[in-house]
Amino acid sequence: MADIEVTSTCEEGYTVESVINGEWELVVDALSNDGPSANEVLAADYASCYIPAFRVAADEHGYDDVGNIEVDVEAELDDDDDLVSIAFDMEVEEDLGDDERDVVERGEEICHVHSALREELHADISIESGV
Repeated sequence: MADIEVTSTCEEGYTVESVINGEWELVVDALSNDGPSANEVLAADYASCYIPAFRVAADEHGYDDVGNIEVDVEAELDDDDDLVSIAFDMEVEEDLGDDERDVVERGEEICHVHSALREELHADISIESGV
């Protein structure tokens, strides 16, 4: 048995309904009419994976609770609608001082989506802590 099992169905058009591990439903629409596009889901998934990885990295650097984290994601597409860049603009409640860059980099090492993407799509991350 696989670790992740997904059943995806497209009855017509460009809308795909997926059931993940028999429990979670996800609708993805290439035209963004009935749900987010695959690229939009990927951008959100990347941030959703990176934020917990960032929390673990901060904990490893001695920050028990960094408080609220907000990430604004910007993704750029080429003329073929392929992703060409992703950027995260992060605001973190706790002031990380001189540890900011180290925590960001460790979060990248921990993040599964970051690891799965080709290097040119790794997020360009700017961070402001202590906000």
